Amino acid sequence: MNNDTPRHFLLTIEGTVARVALNRPDRKNPLTFDSYAELRDWFRALVYRDDIKVVIFGPNGGNFCSGGDVFEIIGPLLDKDMKGLMEFTRMTGDLVKAMIACGKPIIAAVDGVAAGAGAIIAMASDIRIATPAAKTAFLFNRVGLAGCDMGACAILPRIIGQSRAAELLYTGRSMSAEEGERWGFFSRLVDPAALEDEARAVAERIAEGPTFGNMMTKTMLAQEWNMGIEQAIEAEAQAQAICMQTQDFRRAYEAFANKRKPVFEGN
Repeated sequence: MNNDTPRHFLLTIEGTVARVALNRPDRKNPLTFDSYAELRDWFRALVYRDDIKVVIFGPNGGNFCSGGDVFEIIGPLLDKDMKGLMEFTRMTGDLVKAMIACGKPIIAAVDGVAAGAGAIIAMASDIRIATPAAKTAFLFNRVGLAGCDMGACAILPRIIGQSRAAELLYTGRSMSAEEGERWGFFSRLVDPAALEDEARAVAERIAEGPTFGNMMTKTMLAQEWNMGIEQAIEAEAQAQAICMQTQDFRRAYEAFANKRKPVFEGN
């Protein structure tokens, strides 16, 4: 097991799978200015790390993340001028951008509260697995703000549909775990005792695959939102041709020809 030592969140690395979790379980893991910035910087740097293939963003103490800390973020924002407010809102959006652009699949393992920015972190992940106790709330409306925070109005409708997303963003109400699974926000619901094992099993299965190919899949999933069908098909043709130049593509062919399982090496 390899361990890094960030100051404002927990990080463990086992094999090629990294697990991230916030570390204020007594407060249901709220974010602070510092943890926002450190997570943003870590995901930005992740694109350059070959030792990590998949990330699990997990809960701590039975909760995922309760959003921005009321006293350490919301209170101080009342005293900021427009420049300071824009610096903050751009920083929070940059966390989502960094997650999308990091080149590594991200699995959100959600238990308990995932509210505000916590709901956004789950939304910005590639795969979401939850327990029946998960309560996901895009509650910006409930603190006097708009629902259009950190990309919610762009991303959430693509996951659960325009009407359902609009209801959540206009009301700030919690989406139950059952609703989340039925609407496609969560891939599956699992018993709390099985959440970590399920997330790791999915992560390890992905990590066994072609690293470059998975990076390309993540890239195209993000970029094709802004493409028409013809443009997307052409972009995928180019992406796939690039993947066909990798050694992992050759390894897969040779393994198939010799009736064995391919072992991908990431090049």
